[in-house]
Amino acid sequence: MSTLAVLLAEQEAEQLTFSAFEAQRAELMGKELYRCTFRGVNFHESVWRRARLEECTFEDCDLTRIQVAQVSFLGVTFRRSKLLGVDFSEASANPTFTFESCNLEYAAFQKVNLRKTRFIDCKLRESTFEECDLVDTDFSHSELSGATFAQCTLTRANLTTATGLFLDPTRNRVKDARIGVDCAASVAMSFGMQVAGYGSPNKARGAKR
Repeated sequence: MSTLAVLLAEQEAEQLTFSAFEAQRAELMGKELYRCTFRGVNFHESVWRRARLEECTFEDCDLTRIQVAQVSFLGVTFRRSKLLGVDFSEASANPTFTFESCNLEYAAFQKVNLRKTRFIDCKLRESTFEECDLVDTDFSHSELSGATFAQCTLTRANLTTATGLFLDPTRNRVKDARIGVDCAASVAMSFGMQVAGYGSPNKARGAKR
């Protein structure tokens, strides 16, 4: 089992497992990590600028407000981890990652290619998606209350079991996006339509005046 001292000392690491230590505000700039696993590590507000993470896995980690400018994410998986307030907008182009049962509240994604990204059973309340490629992205069973989607492409995105979702078709490309009945009703009511069983249209989020 590798320690924080090893992580800080080595510029490159491959197939190492790091478990249960404190790395709050750690400076991890320029690291190149391949097929490494992190379990129960506290990376709160750590700095990962210009790093490369390839086929790495983070399980039960705290990555709240980490800095990821110019970080390359290639096949990275996050499970049961906290990523509150992380701004992925400055990460390297075309990241590939999976989020499973993660807390991504207040996370930001601006002009990020998230094609085929999997957000499974995640908390995405108050998160922001702007000018993102969300083609074939999977939001199954994720909580999206207060999340903002603006100028995104959601072709074939799977939002059928997402909760709290409001998706404005006038601000996004939504052709062939898959949504649930509750989302469809909220969109309809925002345009002034009355949907049986869904209350007053004036209470719909984004209702036009």
